[in-house]
Amino acid sequence: MLLEGRVAVVTGAGRGLGREFALALASEGAAVVVNDIGVGLRGETTEEDPASAVCAEIEAVGGRAVPAHDSVADFEAAGRIVATAVDAFGAVDILVNNAGIVRDRTLVKMDEADFDAVVATHLKGAFNCARHAVPHMKAAGRGRIVNITSSAGLRGNFGQTNYAAAKAGIMGMTFVWALELARSGITVNALAPAGATRMTASLHGDGDEPPPTLDPALNAPLVAFLASDRAAHVNGQVFGRTDWSFTLFQHPKPVAWMHRDGGWDAATLADQFDTMLGAHLQPVGMVMPGGLSQDAARTP
Repeated sequence: MLLEGRVAVVTGAGRGLGREFALALASEGAAVVVNDIGVGLRGETTEEDPASAVCAEIEAVGGRAVPAHDSVADFEAAGRIVATAVDAFGAVDILVNNAGIVRDRTLVKMDEADFDAVVATHLKGAFNCARHAVPHMKAAGRGRIVNITSSAGLRGNFGQTNYAAAKAGIMGMTFVWALELARSGITVNALAPAGATRMTASLHGDGDEPPPTLDPALNAPLVAFLASDRAAHVNGQVFGRTDWSFTLFQHPKPVAWMHRDGGWDAATLADQFDTMLGAHLQPVGMVMPGGLSQDAARTP
């Protein structure tokens, strides 16, 4: 097994993608801290305990898992999540930053609370957990961090200012951490997954069965690989998944130049822009699952 003897923390692991990540890591031999506070899609309090349910699934097939019910959005609480791994299993070798909520609104309808809550869970939550986990990884001389980003952050998606900002920020943090931590034997990569979960339910018509290519379990093998010693040479990369394929994103870089000795004035730039840069303008917007257009996925 790829992860025999390793200890993993997976945030937001009670349902959907996170559950699949936790199950896959456990199936490869890792002991898993299953973090989930059991909130609703928008972060509202519920009486559910999906973290314990996933732990029971793992234990039923001979794996080891413990739940952690603290919120990643709170710095001290994130420390308790990491401490759960150390207390229960003696280490933290793998961190999968997956926890998230959505509060979709167009810019002019989004209030400050909607923005802050989503950014706090996704972006600050990833920072909080990594900040507590990395010292343990550095002391051990090894570690694996997999950050879950999204095409909404890499390409944009209607009605998701907060979510896209957080997911784009996670991509940026992935690059920085990959540079900072490589010398300590720690790799940091990101995955923009695809899957039919409660967070993507609005993309499908009522009662429509998602295609098999949107099974969230299809994302998990890449996370398990990136968490392993076999992926020690993979660092600072952003991966995706489309249909039956895993993909590798090209890092943002210039694709065209317009040069003029001495610089430009606005009028001359306007005269020459279309012939020099205009032909290379980039499209925005996600490629939607099942061939849906951006309009079909718009939220109020």
